[in-house]
Amino acid sequence: MTNSLLPAGPLVALDDVQLTLPSAAGLVDILRGISLTIAAGETVALLGPSGSGKSSLLMVLAGLERPSAGSVRLAGEDLAMLDEDGLARLRRRNVGIVFQSFHLIPTMNALENVAIPLELAGDRDALATAGAALARVGLGHRLSHYPGQLSGGEQQRVAIARAFAAGPQLLLADEPTGNLDGETGRAVIDCLFAEHARLGTALLLITHDAELAARCEREIILADGRIVAERETVPRRLAL
Repeated sequence: MTNSLLPAGPLVALDDVQLTLPSAAGLVDILRGISLTIAAGETVALLGPSGSGKSSLLMVLAGLERPSAGSVRLAGEDLAMLDEDGLARLRRRNVGIVFQSFHLIPTMNALENVAIPLELAGDRDALATAGAALARVGLGHRLSHYPGQLSGGEQQRVAIARAFAAGPQLLLADEPTGNLDGETGRAVIDCLFAEHARLGTALLLITHDAELAARCEREIILADGRIVAERETVPRRLAL
């Protein structure tokens, strides 16, 4: 289960976050004053055209990119007050991330790929925890298989097992079905939402898929680095 010692107030709070990065043509404003909160256990879809700042916002929220201005609080911590080691510890305790590209280590099998972050976090039962996580995503029979021996959908399910194994409070998913066909993508998303429901993990999902976004409780639309619209939806609950 996720950590029951949740902070008072929202799990995530961004206040007037700005991100300006250098480019060959000069400085580029990527995020232009983003203010956003996400409650514990909430599901939020982040939509917008390519280049609107969605992935950059995810990177800032996870502490992988420092904003140029504004504040980011996650699980009660002000990210600006943490050094790189502190940010890494915060991520290990509270954040899981699933990318469009699976980011599995090719020389390690499925079990080892899931166990690595658990071992880094000091879990003495990392292999057992990893095996249970893989069984929950339907890969209990593929523990010893390497990424090159797995289909794209299976690799993404390994990535989901890895992201949820430590019981994060927040799961960030950046186009998790972008490299998958429709049927495989739907199976992966069912797996993602099932783990969210089991743990009560908050979910921020970047997607271009309106049908997928409608499964979340709230939709936020970005354009040119700004939030231009926000609406609540009626999510489609999984029959678990």
